[in-house]
Amino acid sequence: MNITDKIYSDEDAARKHLEAIRWPDAVVCPFCNIPGKISKAKMVNKPTKKNPKPKEAKGWYHCGICFQRFTVRTGMIYERSHVPLHKWVLATHLLCASKKGMSAHQLHRMVGVTYKTAWFMFHRIREAMNEVSPAPLGGPGIPVQADETYFGQKKEKITTRTDGRPFIGKGKGGANKMSVVSLISEGKSRTFHVEHATASSVRDLLTTHVNPESELHTDESRLYVRVGREFGDHKTVKHSRGQYVGKDGQHINSCENFFSVFKRGMRGVYQHCSEKHLQRYLTEFDFRYNNRTISDNDRALLCLKGAEGKRLLYKH
Repeated sequence: MNITDKIYSDEDAARKHLEAIRWPDAVVCPFCNIPGKISKAKMVNKPTKKNPKPKEAKGWYHCGICFQRFTVRTGMIYERSHVPLHKWVLATHLLCASKKGMSAHQLHRMVGVTYKTAWFMFHRIREAMNEVSPAPLGGPGIPVQADETYFGQKKEKITTRTDGRPFIGKGKGGANKMSVVSLISEGKSRTFHVEHATASSVRDLLTTHVNPESELHTDESRLYVRVGREFGDHKTVKHSRGQYVGKDGQHINSCENFFSVFKRGMRGVYQHCSEKHLQRYLTEFDFRYNNRTISDNDRALLCLKGAEGKRLLYKH
């Protein structure tokens, strides 16, 4: 990252940078999606007490087919945002380059926006990281690792078991912790927050996101006993016996590695993440993990490309 690059400090440079990413060949109307007959539109900002003299608003276009006016922000996560584009580009790069994440408080101090704005900016960027309609993981004979972990604390504590009996002792285990299930195949992860990690909820994830002809790799947890029969093969690794790689090469070490980075980020950076927003943070860690082999600049560029066609309102 070259921090002196104008795209991180100049609005016009950042706008041209985003236009080149979104429209590499020619400007396309985001309303009718028809290229051609696009001309630059002259727009003037409304005068305010701070700026009584109206200034020309740059970056506006007019479509000669649907007669709509638009900018590069239209139809992207930046739409209707008063934050300058160069601050959006900088925030995107910082989040994509930070291996264990970056707090909204840190962004608020570095970029010069309020904490509430910084928090919402990061959630919009995480929305851009989200993959739309991904294909099922695995395939005929391709291994898919599945594992679950528990961390943090649920908002409402569980005091009784499913059969009505009360918990005894200090309540160790995952009953009152947030549950996360990760699926990894061919170096790509897909991680989900589930209300409770049960055989039923885990089965729903596996049958939805994993090709049924795949080779399922898990530990000896009972969550995968029945659902393992629905796949091409099911191989387990017995951690209780100190085994981390099975006789046939099966393991879930990739899931363990992913969880180690994820938990360090949640404990060291996102210390007060609520269960309501947990899935968005998982999407962020998935995005960085799945694009770990490319440079920080390329990763940020990929995220900026994913910002098109997505909106996130504050009420969400």
